[in-house]
Amino acid sequence: MIYLDNNATTQLDPAVLEEMLPFLTTAYGNPSSGYGFAAAARDAIHLARERVAALVGCEPGEIVFTSGGTEASNAALHSALQLDAQRRHIVTTAVEHSATYRYCEHLAKHGYSVTFVAVDRDGNLDLAALEKAIRPDTAIVSAMWANNETGVLFPIEQIADVARGQRVLFHTDAVQAAGKVPMRLRDVSVQYASFSAHKLHGPKGVGALYLSRRAVFRPMLIGGGQEDGRRSGTENVAAIVGFGKAAELAANSLGEMQARVRATRDRFEDVLLREVPDTFVNGNREARVPNTASLSFAGIEAQAALMLLDQQGICCSAGSACHTASLQPSRVLAAMQLNEERINGSLRFSFSRLNTDAEVDRALQIIPRAMGKLRALAGPRASRGESLAV
Repeated sequence: MIYLDNNATTQLDPAVLEEMLPFLTTAYGNPSSGYGFAAAARDAIHLARERVAALVGCEPGEIVFTSGGTEASNAALHSALQLDAQRRHIVTTAVEHSATYRYCEHLAKHGYSVTFVAVDRDGNLDLAALEKAIRPDTAIVSAMWANNETGVLFPIEQIADVARGQRVLFHTDAVQAAGKVPMRLRDVSVQYASFSAHKLHGPKGVGALYLSRRAVFRPMLIGGGQEDGRRSGTENVAAIVGFGKAAELAANSLGEMQARVRATRDRFEDVLLREVPDTFVNGNREARVPNTASLSFAGIEAQAALMLLDQQGICCSAGSACHTASLQPSRVLAAMQLNEERINGSLRFSFSRLNTDAEVDRALQIIPRAMGKLRALAGPRASRGESLAV
């Protein structure tokens, strides 16, 4: 198997599993218990908090562990809307992950107002349009750091400055950016940021919410008061420990991600653009995370391509893993004003530090042949691709 779908999830690093195992076997104490046996769990959570904070550039006390990125994003928006009953408006973007986008749609059905700011054909956000969308009743601006389908980066520091200038809270979904681009949250006017362990070789089912020490927070989960009263529920100790170790490894590998993984992605794109005619890159090729390639292939249907590549042992996706199985066209690519043919012929390939040159070389042998076969089956119109370039 050649796994090129690392934006969907990543392989658990063996070093992460090794550090998790004691907390699944012998060190099973509840960290909220007062006796000595539980101290190992409490200490492990403290270390994990320090490691995650070091990766994203904040203080350990500003990290709240959650069940994943979805809960973190939902909790940030929930809190902002609880702070002032008169502020019932949210500004976000048309290309957000469903954790934010669908939650905003849900809020819109329950009396709140949401503005979805558009992007251009390269997936770039118009800062002037975003600033114009902010109103006196706006509670929060939410914009992702890196897009999960195209990898396009938003100018988070500038967006944060816009929100601060309008005296509005700011949340960023940083799930796809953590471990791929340098972060120093302490230097950015961000009140909330969302993270997920399984995007950086950690376990599934654990994430984190960055909560600035200067921000007021209203928790979404009420109960035993864990996480300093910010997220109740017994901590998933083993998963949190794994997240911490994964964050440490990601911080140590950031240079490799910026250099080797980026070079691998660029080589992959360049070969396919050269060897498969009428192939196009979706999104800004410069301002994006170093591991993501979203490509449109003229004359192919993405679902057919996924099945054929799967038969050849290649894992990739037709967009977000949250929607690949639904056979629905990519909402992100549609928001970028790409036409139907280009959207329907798009595949996302995403790399990690665990991908080898040999794997990529093998994929570059298989993919051009697969695209040629699909085009041959589709007939002569499939080889032209004029409308895809529009």
